[in-house]
Amino acid sequence: MKFETLLYETNDRVATITLNRPQHLNAITAPMPRELRRAVELADADAGVHVIVLQGAGKGFCGGYDLVAYAEAEGEIPGNQEMPWDPTEDYAMMSRNTDDFMALWRSRKPTICKIHGAAAAGGSDIALCCDMIIMAEDARIGYPPTRVWGVPSTMMWVYRLGIERAKRMLFTGDLITGKEAEALGLILKAVPLAALDAEVDKLCARIKGVPRNQLMMCKLTVNQVYENMGLHTTQMFANFFDGVARHSPEGLWFRQRAQAVGFKQAVKERDSGEPIAEGVSKSL
Repeated sequence: MKFETLLYETNDRVATITLNRPQHLNAITAPMPRELRRAVELADADAGVHVIVLQGAGKGFCGGYDLVAYAEAEGEIPGNQEMPWDPTEDYAMMSRNTDDFMALWRSRKPTICKIHGAAAAGGSDIALCCDMIIMAEDARIGYPPTRVWGVPSTMMWVYRLGIERAKRMLFTGDLITGKEAEALGLILKAVPLAALDAEVDKLCARIKGVPRNQLMMCKLTVNQVYENMGLHTTQMFANFFDGVARHSPEGLWFRQRAQAVGFKQAVKERDSGEPIAEGVSKSL
């Protein structure tokens, strides 16, 4: 199977999926969610695979959706319609992406995410669908668009962190280091970057000796706890509100600023601490 946005290989009962747009920090484009799902399903169907590792090529894991291209582009784009806005179209697009990312959760085999550099915004959505995450200590994870222009569509934060720490991450949009993510209980472990590959290999070595049926039974049993807690319903709301966030007055202001002064400057203004409402009243 050929892929446009990722690489797929297997070796000694381990399937490795590598997000492969390193020149763009592995930013998510339209084909990537579908290809990620196909790669996971390919590993699921392979009787020789016991564990799946997800990683990113180049300087980091995944910088999220290609927001520079989306935010700065003129006219209607996927995720930002001209008014009047049809929320059902936006929901259909984002919920399909979320369902593709959740292939990592649904897989009958354990999934391990290896993070170096950053897993930001949509990149954190993907990472948090995995069963376990190992990060470099200096790597960063978070969802900055919760400040303006986004809501995490997989909404795995609350299921991994609990209510108060999840709110802290979503109310601030902070990017935290691997060390802090481990301390909060968001990830399994943080190690020095030089030890990251070896740490993931060690975990894979321990897991891959377990029969596939045992791994499947244990994973499905744990997962059903969260599914019975309303995971699907939570994601339904998150995907709907993600579209709302891009079409709210503040969301429209953010895109207008990105078009006028560039995405990086718009982010700087978004994160300045100044009330967004002032910018909205001046520009809309």
